[in-house]
Amino acid sequence: MLSGDAPSTRLRVAFLLAPRFTLTAFAGFVDALRLAADDGDRSRQRLIRWDVLGSEPVRSSCGCSVAPTATLGEAAAWDVVVVVGGLLHGGQKVPGAVTAFLREAAAAGRRLVGLCTGSFVLARAGLLDGHLACVSWFHRADFEAEFPGHRVVSNRMFVVDRERLTCAGGTSVVHLAAHLIEQAVARASATKALRILIEDQPLPATALQPEEVLTERASDPLVRKAMLLLEQRLHEALAVQAVCDQLGLGRRQLERRFRQDVGLSPAGYRLRLRLERARWLLVHSDLEVGSVSLECGFQDSAHFARAVRQAYGRSPRELRARGRAEAQPQSLG
Repeated sequence: MLSGDAPSTRLRVAFLLAPRFTLTAFAGFVDALRLAADDGDRSRQRLIRWDVLGSEPVRSSCGCSVAPTATLGEAAAWDVVVVVGGLLHGGQKVPGAVTAFLREAAAAGRRLVGLCTGSFVLARAGLLDGHLACVSWFHRADFEAEFPGHRVVSNRMFVVDRERLTCAGGTSVVHLAAHLIEQAVARASATKALRILIEDQPLPATALQPEEVLTERASDPLVRKAMLLLEQRLHEALAVQAVCDQLGLGRRQLERRFRQDVGLSPAGYRLRLRLERARWLLVHSDLEVGSVSLECGFQDSAHFARAVRQAYGRSPRELRARGRAEAQPQSLG
């Protein structure tokens, strides 16, 4: 038991923050613990205790810093060690002392959690060898390139493989936290935390992670950047010129490089993105058709319906019904 632990403490969690970590992932996970650790909203560390380990504040990708509340100490003192990753480029490396701490925790049989790109930190330490990892589709290509021998998925909320737990980040972190809370404390505590966070009942690890929208692969780095900008702002009525302005390119130059690389214009590629995202939402969400239209950047429902029919040969409602029918498990009888 850690100094200051209450006799009723059932889960002890240590956080390790990678340089330029994702603040949302950390905040969501720790807040789920906070809400489950005490009665009501009193926020005392009773049933669950947590600390941020380190020797100095760590700056997140959004610029805010989080100060440690304890030093690394003895790894066996914790039940779960959570690594919060963030930006891959320009700062995902962690100090050697952190890697040594993680290996010590693994040797002691402690559960190791990788949030967002925390899976990269665990893999670099050799702690995902032989384990299935979950990463965001956004980072899957980077993970496969750096760790070609590892098994990885990007279509689940999170993965629990023995003592290794990994998730894509975003709101999936609160469901992974709820999984741990349910195991160590009670399902009621996990449900309470999620309800206060305005989430549904705890989702299983097999719950679908939204799929990648990209419909074409680009080799030109500038075209890849343009693709990501278009995808990240898919719901906006974003003009191609705005992407050119952000990249410091003329429209004709971007058009030419797009066509040379993927055989489409930027506008044509964006339309394909919007339609693929719309198809996914129609099949996998309960959003009204009009809401799907707006979410994918179509301001006119009639235009949306025409575009869907032209692309897929069915109306949005027919596409939804067909997709859901095909997703139903087939009877063995």
